[in-house]
Amino acid sequence: MDPTNLSTKRQWIAELARTKPGEVLFSLHHVIDMEWMHEAYELTRKDGAPGIDGATAKDYEANLEANLLDLLERIKSGRYKAPPVRRTYIPKADGSQRPLGIPTFEDKVAQRAVTMVLEAVYEQDFLPCSYGFRPGRSAHQALRKLGGVITWQEQHWVLDVDLRKYFDSIPHCQLREILDQRVTDGVIRRMIDKWLKAGVLEDGLLRLTSEGTPQGGVISPILSNIYLHHVLDQWFENEVKPCMAGQCTLVRFADDFVMTFKNHLDAKRVLEVLDKRLGRYGLTLHPDKTRFIDFRPVRQGGTHPDCKEPPFDFLGFTHVWAKSRKGRNVVRQRTAKSRLARALVAAKEWCRSNRHRPIRWQHARLSAKLVGHYAYYGITGNIWQLGRYRQQVTRIWRKWLERRTRAKPLPWDRFNAFLKRHPLPQPRIVHRYTSVSEALS
Repeated sequence: MDPTNLSTKRQWIAELARTKPGEVLFSLHHVIDMEWMHEAYELTRKDGAPGIDGATAKDYEANLEANLLDLLERIKSGRYKAPPVRRTYIPKADGSQRPLGIPTFEDKVAQRAVTMVLEAVYEQDFLPCSYGFRPGRSAHQALRKLGGVITWQEQHWVLDVDLRKYFDSIPHCQLREILDQRVTDGVIRRMIDKWLKAGVLEDGLLRLTSEGTPQGGVISPILSNIYLHHVLDQWFENEVKPCMAGQCTLVRFADDFVMTFKNHLDAKRVLEVLDKRLGRYGLTLHPDKTRFIDFRPVRQGGTHPDCKEPPFDFLGFTHVWAKSRKGRNVVRQRTAKSRLARALVAAKEWCRSNRHRPIRWQHARLSAKLVGHYAYYGITGNIWQLGRYRQQVTRIWRKWLERRTRAKPLPWDRFNAFLKRHPLPQPRIVHRYTSVSEALS
């Protein structure tokens, strides 16, 4: 596989989309060849749960060349049949469950191949306000932007928006109409239609749907981004901003988004029409989780009567006001209580399940988990919450080491002596952003 050829093909699609903004692209599938399929295979996670056929990545790799060639031929000829996704559920922070669709491994490879084409096209169209599931963009860039516009541009009126079951609510007919405006390639569109119609297998029953893209599918993030790009991003940029009296900003990560405004009446006007705008496209606001927040650092006479009390959560962080070293009011982002509690529950379950394993084995993996936690939550102003997480994990680990046998309790001095020889990683700030230029970039 020659990576130069793949890069050239991506650049060709990107240049085509860039030089023809708003035009329909009808011939793209010829870039999908064996090199493209090999790249799609390499980018597909190998440790995911198997789909309805039970086949794993290792099974597929045993005859990789023949499998990819056969898959490519079926995609190009139209003989490919998209299998139903296997339905499972994962717990949410509020106690409910989020449905997750698990495709077969081969289907993941096919979805990745088509996703690579769509990304090359739509990356030229997507707006800077969108950060989720895009190459070169991250949640921390979204957090930096949000903190910056509130602190430095004084956009203190916040709409914290939550969409009710977004991934399960996208109407297929309207999604197709949006795709018609940009991509009409027969092979690409035929594959997308097959995935939309594949259905969900749950408890042995096949359920077909006319709306939604199952979370867990490789193609789902790009389709959901395309939909909200049309429904929300372009509307906010082209229709909302020109009508506002003051500055305003949209920060979106997948289906989570926050709007900030410098003018109170601007925020109120957008809130009044937002539900109608989303309703035209089959989407609804969650009435209990959508909040209009008076986020001014100093509120004379209390919070505005139209608004709810701060703080608010976004992407796992609670946004609060604090003082900088120079005494200025700045927004600080700290680990949300629900996320910290969830992380500690996961640590407790891990320690309980692995308490019988060698202590040094446990130490190595717990250290990796702490480093992973710091990698996301290690941002400026959050060092105290990182230390709290490490302290609680240490206590949880000692508790479950004590229960390995019926011997005497494990004294703290003995445990601390071990930690001196094999310390757990100390909290560290990974993401630093304090300057005005960084915050508003």
